[in-house]
Amino acid sequence: MNIRESMKMILVWLCLIAVMTPLAMGEEQEKSYTFQANVMIPMRDGVKLAANLFIPKEGGPFPVILIRSPYDKKDEKAGEAIGFAERGYAVVYQDARGKFDSEGIWDPFRYDVEDGCDTLAWTGQQSWCNGKIATFGGSYVGFTQWALAPCGSPYLTAMMPIVPFTQAYYDTNYCGGALQLALMMGWGTLVSFKEGEKPPQIDWDKSFRQLPLKTWDDAIGREIFYLRDWVAHPTYDDYWKKRGIDGRYEDVAVPILNVGGWYDIFSKITLEQIANVRHRSKNLLARRNQFAIVGPWGHGVNQTKLGELEFGQSAKIEMSKLQDDWYGYWLKNEETGVENWPPYRLYVMGENVWRNENEWPLARTQYTNYYLHSQGKANTSSGNGALYLAEPEMKTADSFVYDPDNPVPTKGGNNLFGAAAGPFDQQEIEKRDDVLVYTTLPLTQEVEATGPVKMILYASSTAKDTDFTAKLVDVHPDGKAFNLCDGILRARYRNSSTDLELIEPGKIYKYEIDMWATSNLFLEGHCIRLEISSSNFPRFDRNPNSGQPFGTDKEVFKATQTIYHDAEHPSHLILPVIPR
Repeated sequence: MNIRESMKMILVWLCLIAVMTPLAMGEEQEKSYTFQANVMIPMRDGVKLAANLFIPKEGGPFPVILIRSPYDKKDEKAGEAIGFAERGYAVVYQDARGKFDSEGIWDPFRYDVEDGCDTLAWTGQQSWCNGKIATFGGSYVGFTQWALAPCGSPYLTAMMPIVPFTQAYYDTNYCGGALQLALMMGWGTLVSFKEGEKPPQIDWDKSFRQLPLKTWDDAIGREIFYLRDWVAHPTYDDYWKKRGIDGRYEDVAVPILNVGGWYDIFSKITLEQIANVRHRSKNLLARRNQFAIVGPWGHGVNQTKLGELEFGQSAKIEMSKLQDDWYGYWLKNEETGVENWPPYRLYVMGENVWRNENEWPLARTQYTNYYLHSQGKANTSSGNGALYLAEPEMKTADSFVYDPDNPVPTKGGNNLFGAAAGPFDQQEIEKRDDVLVYTTLPLTQEVEATGPVKMILYASSTAKDTDFTAKLVDVHPDGKAFNLCDGILRARYRNSSTDLELIEPGKIYKYEIDMWATSNLFLEGHCIRLEISSSNFPRFDRNPNSGQPFGTDKEVFKATQTIYHDAEHPSHLILPVIPR
């Protein structure tokens, strides 16, 4: 398999092409556009990036759709580009720097801000461009759109990022200080191959256990410089500030429609991006025209089944119409009703309905604490405890041994690589001795949780550094326990993502674990469950428990973890409850 085929396989994983744009007309019909291959567009440093152009024959100048991708720009058979061209848009489909026909070195995330802004400037000055440019695409191609958002281009008119991200450190590489191992090592490896190279057969299970982590690429038999760079920069520093918009939401001055999924690898940021622009942009038009749609999907859209749950046809939306309405309004001044759209359209799982909302988080949210209890038993070790609204009174604690050589396996969740995404029954995971389980009584009335979820955990460890994980689960009456969202926090990052501080073995610390977000109706008779552990592998790298500099460990050590839940240390889940 050559690299072009490999990249197309990645696009299949992303599930973007088939659901985004109607297929073009058959080849037997006369083309309504002209095609120009490998037009070389100069960047500010002299590097030239290759783009294919699709220009309508009739009329002009035209509004433009810009697509910047590391997954191979499309040739004359490109369905999405042809679809746009046949509807009266010129299309610029560009290879990212260092990929396929573009010059330069492929260094993911590094040049997309500058290259995107330079491509906008070049496109806006072409005779076939009417001065209005919109962007399109998903995943990394969603990032190449957000990279343009703060650049202040007079040509940038609208964006439609699908499952996007804005900042490589927080959104792709590190979560709570833990490396998103499977995602970044897996994806980063596959996109490293050049045209004509044959990727080797890789034993991913073995590779993910490679130590020391700074030489992870030794496991695949080739050095990939940026994988080593990512491990060498475990904190948010100047290296990462160049690889994203660095939080400059106040400079975003363009209408944006984000589309994402609750089980996507970028579910959290998909909503936060829009909220940040609505709150912080200095541009009134941008503040008023930020929209997000989030469905029960993974790293793709319009799935009716994900993981082990069937959501049915209610989970689908009319993506083609959505796209036509969005671009028609901003690029052609068509009255498509965009001005009346709700800022947020969210799918409430459990109830399996769509609902419109005006803000994120929801203004009517009642943040509700569910406290950990040990079923009235002091000093238990099983962790088969309870969640109650009442604060704990007994001085109780639960403990488990975290062994990095036998980590808790990833089963479902927000994945793209290394494990399937979505809701899966967690009962087998919950039988492990290193997973503590806390559950409410069967609900006598339904409880909706829509919004950011957080865990306040009081814990100690015998290690100088370790991880703690938290997972929210919906337990059905038949006992099946489906994961909703989860999070992780590396102890040395408990106070900051830049100033690290190891822990003192045996000392109790407070940890605030960001569990991302969800929208789920816990039905009557269901139970709300919380799982606590110290690993989620290979989604996240294993903490060796040594306290040594990140990526240098050649061996791992066991650690005994103690979770406290008493009046002085009231560990609790914070659930964003929405009044019904």
